[in-house]
Amino acid sequence: MPTNKERTLNRTERLFAEVLLLQNRSDMSARDLAEHFGVSRRTIFRDLRALGEAEVPLTYSEGGGYKILDGYQLPPLMLSAREAATLLMGTEFVKLQPEQSLRKDADEVALKIRQVLPEQVREFIDALNDRTVLDPYWLHALEASSQEEGRWYNISRAVAEQHPLQMEYYVASRDEVTARTVDPLGLVYYTDHWNLVAYDHLREAIRNFRLDRIEEMSVMGLEWFEPPEDFDLQEHLDEREDSPANRRIRIRFDAREYQWARRGIPAQIEEERETDDGDVEVTFSFENLDYVAHWLLRYGTNAEVLEPDDLREKMRAEAMELAAQYPA
Repeated sequence: MPTNKERTLNRTERLFAEVLLLQNRSDMSARDLAEHFGVSRRTIFRDLRALGEAEVPLTYSEGGGYKILDGYQLPPLMLSAREAATLLMGTEFVKLQPEQSLRKDADEVALKIRQVLPEQVREFIDALNDRTVLDPYWLHALEASSQEEGRWYNISRAVAEQHPLQMEYYVASRDEVTARTVDPLGLVYYTDHWNLVAYDHLREAIRNFRLDRIEEMSVMGLEWFEPPEDFDLQEHLDEREDSPANRRIRIRFDAREYQWARRGIPAQIEEERETDDGDVEVTFSFENLDYVAHWLLRYGTNAEVLEPDDLREKMRAEAMELAAQYPA
């Protein structure tokens, strides 16, 4: 049976993919390449011969595989209208980030992409941009202090280069700022903000830190750390969903409202069912009840917490405070 790659890649696409693969993974044999692309070794040999004729500097290494000499660069890419639209739409989402440096870089990337597009594709993209708006109200809320400028980049570099961080972190539950030294293990975007997953030397455990609660921060550029051997970011996030700290939450939504609310549920949905009267009951697990309470307020009477009881109490208290703010 042919593989997905064999069905979807024509020869030109496969040759291009082979160059990218050999630039990033040296010492791949003809058999390795054949298995990767789902074609015969004879086809791979023809491809390699074609690459050589196109003056791609291929060599056969002592380890028994093919590689491309360092320094080789592909010619500029020609993007289709769909590919260009995909890239530029991605930059528009980056522009929704609160950090100004990210938004500025997204603008520059979009400009560079636009400059190399054929005129016909550029006209298509310009017409699309004139008729596409992502969250028109979000930009009014984008604010970042001078201390926050460049923070995402500094943290991402510390993650990649394995440098510890020293920071002053605001703990909302205790309304206090604490000094932390952490080993940054990964960045995760969820529940509408960036989070740093890091080994916390104060707690001697892996913890989650919201970037917007880091008040001061410095990268310890002359020091390095070794991540735990068995640590995998995705596995850590999956285990977090099964954490004993999580609470089982069950909510009843108006069916029409639920089609919008479903996208904002901050965890994996465990159960979803339609009630006899046409509403939707949804069950998920999450540890931060305060976050869920504030999230649910936007849905008013179209959402009712069924469990746990302490989340129902939080919603009742929020409703009473809101009612007191608007006396009759």
